[in-house]
Amino acid sequence: MIEISNLSKTFTLHNQGGVVIPVMDGAELTVARGECVALTGASGAGKSTLMRMVYGNYLAASGHILIDGLDVTQAEPRQIFELRRHTLGYVSQFLRVVPRVPTLDVVAEPLLAIGVETETARDRARDLLTRLRIPERLWSLSPTSFSGGEQQRVNIARGFAHTYPAMLLDEPTASLDAANRETVLGLIEEAKARGAAIIGIFHDEAARDRVCDREIDVAIYTPKVA
Repeated sequence: MIEISNLSKTFTLHNQGGVVIPVMDGAELTVARGECVALTGASGAGKSTLMRMVYGNYLAASGHILIDGLDVTQAEPRQIFELRRHTLGYVSQFLRVVPRVPTLDVVAEPLLAIGVETETARDRARDLLTRLRIPERLWSLSPTSFSGGEQQRVNIARGFAHTYPAMLLDEPTASLDAANRETVLGLIEEAKARGAAIIGIFHDEAARDRVCDREIDVAIYTPKVA
């Protein structure tokens, strides 16, 4: 489902005379349907960089990223947009939404965007918000006014609303209390059971041990500085 081969990335420091900094070289990773692979390594090793390349936010210097047959490194913007709409979900640590949109519709939006009927999409949103313990009195309000923990849970609900065939998870259990952490781990297990291929960053070792099938230390792909 996800195939990464010979992937490399550099950053060009335009404000420092165009110095080119190599940050990843020769990355290889295959994730099958129903499998969750954890990216590990010290801060700065390239975990987030790899995730952003897979999602199409960063351009690769070389190599290939195949998601359900589409090479993200060669894809047109419209193809990336369609991939994100139908195939590749991304649960980041931060909620970014249009102000004044009710929380219920924020969570339902990924389903509405692919043509799911409004009430069906909202029913799914209601279920996830309930499971993640967002009080019903808040569903008609914009989540931009919520606490950080509430925003994180709304973001998780939104990320799991659609049954994406592939998912990227960036610290999905960070800062959650025990009950909500358990709910999120359950959602990940459900996604695996239906065949989703998942790449995640988990600093929570117990969570990583529970839901991840294997680990990849991305530090092995960090170019050595002479």
